[in-house]
Amino acid sequence: MPRHKAAIHTSDVAFSPTVKAIQSRKGSRAAYAKMEARGSWPSTITDELAAFIKAQTSVYLATVNTSGQPYIQHRGGPPGFLRVLDGKTIGFADFAGNRQYITSGNLSDNPKAHLFFMDYTNLRRVKIWGTACVVEDDANLIDTLMPKEYEARPEQALLFTVVAWDTNCPQHIPRRFDAADIAMVVAARDDRIAELESEIRRFKNEDALDV
Repeated sequence: MPRHKAAIHTSDVAFSPTVKAIQSRKGSRAAYAKMEARGSWPSTITDELAAFIKAQTSVYLATVNTSGQPYIQHRGGPPGFLRVLDGKTIGFADFAGNRQYITSGNLSDNPKAHLFFMDYTNLRRVKIWGTACVVEDDANLIDTLMPKEYEARPEQALLFTVVAWDTNCPQHIPRRFDAADIAMVVAARDDRIAELESEIRRFKNEDALDV
């Protein structure tokens, strides 16, 4: 069997020889070569990335089966449902769902996985390459990862080991806001309107007394 060359740069997890050839043909290889010379993509979870992950309520998990067919699954929960366990590991409780187990099956055959974060409010996206595994027989781990007072049934845990990560520019990301954030702004506006209306009524009453 042909032997794969060991990765030289962390970005090699995404920049295969074919990808680099296309970059050369389209004129972007030189810029990415400079990036590689500066150290390429981070391979550990920084404090900034950890804070970003902790704040997220949604993530997409990509896996692939033995025939090369990719699959993307959404995972969501309250802020903090994604836990940074150390500088290389992200964990979360995998809640019971439709019982198709496509992600579990794919990871059993091929541990390579990808996490894709979309922060529509702040126009930011983060891509994380790595490997993942499903943990079914560790009740303590599952309980530790389960968000407190969240109404869901944890079926298993998923541990994701980071190989490399990168951020994208905000170009073409539509700005969207969570309903809870909008409700807070609307409530503050309504409180201010009520306050102003109360002042207007007071001024009108004072004017009536002066007549």
